[in-house]
This record gives sequence, C-alpha cells and structure tokens, in this order.
Amino acid sequence: MSNHEIMELGKKYVMNTYGRLPFALVRGQGARVWDADGNQYLDFVGGLAVNSLGHCHPRVAEAVARQAKELIHCSNLYWIEPQVRLAQLLVENSDMDKVFFCNSGAEANEGAIKLARKYAKLHLGENRFEIITMRLSFHGRTLATLTATGQEKFQKGFTPLPEGFRYVPFNDLEALAEAIGPNTCAVMLEPVQGEGGVNVAGVEYLQGVNDLCRRHGLLLIFDEVQCGLGRTGKLFAYQHYGVVPDIITLAKALGGGVPIGAMMATGAVAAAFQPGDHASTFGGNPLATAAGVAALGAMLDEGLVDNAREVGQYLRERITELASRHDFVKEVRGLGLLVGMELFREGGPVVTACQQRGLLINCTNGNVLRFLPPLNISREDVDEAVAILAEALQDLA
Repeated sequence: MSNHEIMELGKKYVMNTYGRLPFALVRGQGARVWDADGNQYLDFVGGLAVNSLGHCHPRVAEAVARQAKELIHCSNLYWIEPQVRLAQLLVENSDMDKVFFCNSGAEANEGAIKLARKYAKLHLGENRFEIITMRLSFHGRTLATLTATGQEKFQKGFTPLPEGFRYVPFNDLEALAEAIGPNTCAVMLEPVQGEGGVNVAGVEYLQGVNDLCRRHGLLLIFDEVQCGLGRTGKLFAYQHYGVVPDIITLAKALGGGVPIGAMMATGAVAAAFQPGDHASTFGGNPLATAAGVAALGAMLDEGLVDNAREVGQYLRERITELASRHDFVKEVRGLGLLVGMELFREGGPVVTACQQRGLLINCTNGNVLRFLPPLNISREDVDEAVAILAEALQDLA
C-alpha cells in the first residue's frame, strides 16, 4: 500500500485522536525509517523516546522471536522467568528494591498513585491522600494520570476529574512548601519534563524537594517514563541529583520498542501492596519482559548511556550554535539526548520543513522543538540532522 492508500483507509476506520503527518512508516533500521512510498528519514523522534536502541535492534528482535516460539502469555498467576530476570536487572542497577510491571507509562503512574495512597493510609493517616504535581507536567491520559498532569489543555472536556491533586510551578521550591497541607501524602514530578517543553529540574531544587518530603513524611515519586533508562546520560535521571526517590515509574525505552511499563519502589513502600491491591493482566508478560531483558542488557553492555551523555552534549552544542544565528530562538536546553529548542513562534512549520528534507523531529508545547534520537546515535548523524535543521530554520527566517 502507498502512503495515500494507508492514510485514506486510516481516516475511514481509525479514531481521529492524533494529528498525524501525511505519510506512513513501514520499516526501520537503526536511526533510519522508510515510509510506504520508499522515502528515507533520519529519525530524531525515536517513537517518542521508545526506540532508544534505534529501530529493530538485533538483540531485541532475536529475543522477541525466540520468546514468541516458547511462551507469549500465561498471566501473573504464575512466576514468569523473563519477568523475574528483568526485575533483577532493574533493581541491581538502581536504588529500588521491588518492581511492578504493566504495559505503559500511564499505567505505571496509575500504580504509583495507588501505591502512594495505600502507603499513606497504612502509615500516615486516613486523610492523607493528596498528591502535589507540577505545572507543565505530563503523567498520562487515564483519568487519574490526566488529573495528575499539570496542563489544563489535556483535561478539557473530561471533567469532573478525580480529586486529590494540587499543582505548583516546576523548579519553585517555595511554592511547593506552601502547597503542603494536612492531606498531602506525596510529591510527583519528572526530573526532566518532556511533554511540557524539555524543562530540566535544578539540582538544588530537587534536593530541596527531597528535604521537604523527608521533613513532612511524604513520598517522593519520580516519573522517569521519558527521561529514564539512559536518556539523560545516566541510567536513571535521579542519579544526576544525589536524591533517591521512594517510587520511580518507567516505560517507553524499557522494551526496546515493545510495550511495557514498570513501577519501582523501595522495599518499605512496596510492602504496602499485598495480593489483590493491584494487578495487570498483560503486565510483565513473557514476550514484553524478554524484550526488556534484551533492551536493558544492550543498553548496559554497549555503552549507550555514556554515548547518550557524550553525543547529547555534542548535539546541544551544535544546536546552540545554530540557534545563535536566529533571533526567533529563545533557548536550547536539555540533558543527555533529551534536547529542546524553544522558539518565539510556532514550531510546526519547522517540523514540516525538516520532514520534507528527510529529518523527523517533533514539537511539544506548541513552540519547543524536541530531539529524541536513539542512544546509539553517532556524531555524523547529529551533523546530518543539524544541517537539515539549519535549512529549515533559514526557511522560517
């Protein structure tokens, strides 16, 4: 089928919930993808941080094929070997003690919200249920995670929303301190806000957040769905800050392209969940966790976290130099290979101009160009991307 044929069929049968670009991707290899008409693109969207190993990494592809021939699903009524192995990898490479597996970042955050409330009921008091989150945050699209998300544009049309959430500005410790009340049980935030515009938490801020939580007996939840698993140049984003949260949520990169989510917690907090408190039919299934073992193993064995740090710095330097040529660029910011360029105007035309030249990027928050290449991206690929971006920005100028 051609791009046009796929689009027309999709318009007829698929719900209109995405503003899609006018082509269909049908094949990927490494940092390259091809559409149905045979056009090639350099992919700096990476499935929105999912394809951290690039497309069709051989280690993941082989693990999925092998597992699909052995056991695809059996339910969590039984122990599952690749699930246990993936949990071991996550725990042994973090400061967490236990893992709950699900299918997405939204589900991981739902689990974190439930665990925080259950822990609070057991240890803090029956009235401790409120969670403070940040303005411009993004935690998912279920009703609870949508409410946790500090952006009204995502909540419009879905009221009444569940109670129990308060919002404060990101990187504003004083506002957080003032928001803590008798019902507060947890603070939930992204160390780097992805959908909110690639906003990076300050070191002193996150250490201050941690101090407030400890002083008031609150749980600290880090949503690392987008910024975790090597994206920032460390395996977990919290490792940049000298702070250990009580709960961490993961998804996106964890399966190397296969849907999987995870919620990790320290032992004392995880113990609040007992059989029957939380579950997921597909969560941690053999196929997804086999992919996760392969993906995380490749990330650790192939030096991809170091590459994300080093090439991420190079990418920011190249984009910053490019930005200095244009007065409509406000700022370049980011951490590792999660980089944003904020404009004083809409970013959509730049996304289109790049796509027409063979580079895929995306725009978040209306005016922030976001770059999420694979963690194994090369400097040569960065140079190619920046050259295309330079042409697109010149068009805008």
